Amino acid sequence: MSNLMKKAAPAFTNKEEVSTREYELVREALFTDEDDQSGWFYHLWLLDQTVRSEFPLLVSSWPVEGSDISPPAADRLDGCASVNVFHYSSRNFPLILYFNQSVGGVNSSTVSVSCGFNLNADLIWKPLSSNDSQCAKVWATRLAIPDAELHSSEPHQVEVKVGYSLGIVSTTGVAYSHPSHISFHLHLQQKPPLESRQESRLGRIQWKDDCFADYEPGSAEPDLVNLLDNLTIKNELEPTASTWKARIIDDETNIFVTYWTGKIGKLTVARLLTAYDLLRPLDKPVHCEEVLELYSELIKLDPSHYRYYKDNHSLVLLQQVTSSKESLPSHCFHYRDSTLLTSGGPLCLRLNNLAISQLGSFGKLLWVQVLDLSKNELQSIEGLEALQHLSQLCLSNNKFKSFTALESLRYLKSLKVLDISQNEIGSHSIDTTRYLFCSPLSHSMGSCDWNINDLCSKTYREAFFVLKDMGLTQLAVAGNAIGSGSFNVFLEKHLPTLKWLDGVQVN
Repeated sequence: MSNLMKKAAPAFTNKEEVSTREYELVREALFTDEDDQSGWFYHLWLLDQTVRSEFPLLVSSWPVEGSDISPPAADRLDGCASVNVFHYSSRNFPLILYFNQSVGGVNSSTVSVSCGFNLNADLIWKPLSSNDSQCAKVWATRLAIPDAELHSSEPHQVEVKVGYSLGIVSTTGVAYSHPSHISFHLHLQQKPPLESRQESRLGRIQWKDDCFADYEPGSAEPDLVNLLDNLTIKNELEPTASTWKARIIDDETNIFVTYWTGKIGKLTVARLLTAYDLLRPLDKPVHCEEVLELYSELIKLDPSHYRYYKDNHSLVLLQQVTSSKESLPSHCFHYRDSTLLTSGGPLCLRLNNLAISQLGSFGKLLWVQVLDLSKNELQSIEGLEALQHLSQLCLSNNKFKSFTALESLRYLKSLKVLDISQNEIGSHSIDTTRYLFCSPLSHSMGSCDWNINDLCSKTYREAFFVLKDMGLTQLAVAGNAIGSGSFNVFLEKHLPTLKWLDGVQVN
């Protein structure tokens, strides 16, 4: 059907009419023989075609429009009019473009960045994808901070123009044709780097509950409600196309609720309600609670497919948490300095102890610098590479079986603090993760030039591949089968920036 519509074949020129007719035909097939799986597979494919956007669109970016950026971070930005003040701790920070589908051709010709101190031609845009493809939904580059003599108290305006020149194309061959313009202010101040000030003040970062203070919006804090509004880039084309799609899905949902009450009916209704919410990205999801309840029922009805239902339940839960202006602030905290009894540093998003097994909704999380995902059921962090200025990450007490499942960490160049303690790394002789998740680790390690001579390093080659270029200052690995004295020696040898290992200061 999709090929016929692309070719504008007779009776396939109007997508709304074609989709309505196809849904009617597949329903007739399901009523005729509901045990025939081909009908259900076609219905699922048809739903995917209905939700999928025909055109590549920029749906989110970082920094957001109108924000104020201060790298290295100052404690306050005096005279700053914006409530969206965000701090960065390194000599460069990422620019992130998040599209609704995988695209290629993002470079200095198709994306223009003007800021007065960086040459646009010097910026190298990279696709953030674990499969080493030149196409990805998320693209990033890093904007270098000027030398000290160029610092001034006046902010620099940074303008990012996307798609004003042709060249960005989706994997289906559709050109990006909806130019976007993003503008924000960059404050350059002659103050000591944030990492040195925080390091002396906070020392080792701990993830205990009493180390965090509730988020309380104030004049010097980012407005999370305003942030959520600005993170989503509004596209004029989408609402028109979504109207008839939402009507079709709504009609389809009513039919399935009426006539199918069994397991397959509940699963299809959950998919339809999720699709309905996806068609309205600018609105608050209205069916999350209902969908979560359906997947919870399916887990009890069909425990043999627990993992599938649990993963989908997790994706809907994360969408509910990150898309709601009411729920997001309740998961945000400040790190509390136990010695000074004060709170400081960037906001921490705590999604711990939610029993989530899969990650998603990354377009809403591009702002996150500190993230707590502990005490969940994660087996992979695929997609986390989108959070380019993540500096502190807690993954303790999950179900990671190997470093293959943590390969996305290689792309997080700003990460300094990592906790992967109390997992299952090294407890399985056969690493099945490489068969479950797309990863270059499954085929590239044997041919890589590791430049390692000692036997210990060969034993931990996966850990070396993931961690070697990260620049970590604090790492926790205790509670894994791989943890041992020799592994700690390996880490201290190959991670020269490491200062804390499992709570002990490294000499």
